[in-house]
Amino acid sequence: MFRRRRIFRPAATPRRWRAPLVALAGALIVAALSGIGLPPDLMGSAPREQDWSALAAEVRVVDGDTLRLGDRTLRLSGIDAPERGQSCTDAAGRWFDCGAAAAEALSRLVNNRSVLCRVHGRDRFGRGLGRCSAGGAELNAGLVTAGWALAYDEEDLELLAVETAARLAGRGLWAGSFTRPEAWRRRN
Repeated sequence: MFRRRRIFRPAATPRRWRAPLVALAGALIVAALSGIGLPPDLMGSAPREQDWSALAAEVRVVDGDTLRLGDRTLRLSGIDAPERGQSCTDAAGRWFDCGAAAAEALSRLVNNRSVLCRVHGRDRFGRGLGRCSAGGAELNAGLVTAGWALAYDEEDLELLAVETAARLAGRGLWAGSFTRPEAWRRRN
């Protein structure tokens, strides 16, 4: 019987390398997805503290304790100001929108100046939390000094002392009567 002889025969693929190459590729994919060997800020992490700034034209007062700095929103940390639409009474017993008055007080403190903020976290709404200044005047303490915001952090002794002084002097909210902003938000 005559047997055909093949001249061309494909070379056998070395299968002994296939399994280690697949394992190595899998390990590289897992390492890339888990972030091993990557810089810590590459995967969306942010430094614990940041400096945010905005030129005067980019600064907008949202309410008594919130600013828009360009496309970022920042809440002034350590203070709590009345909400827009919150009613308070003045020294004569007349009702007024103390939230709008607090926003106006913040606007006067900013006074068409550039703002520099030291951001140290985020609130539950994703806004930056920080201490800000405009033209060297600290906004957080300035609002509490003027009586248009309350010290929110019981551990911040400086703000608590400033609030006590504003209350004793009868400035801002302390000139009449008001519901604490936190209690007012719970009611509404």
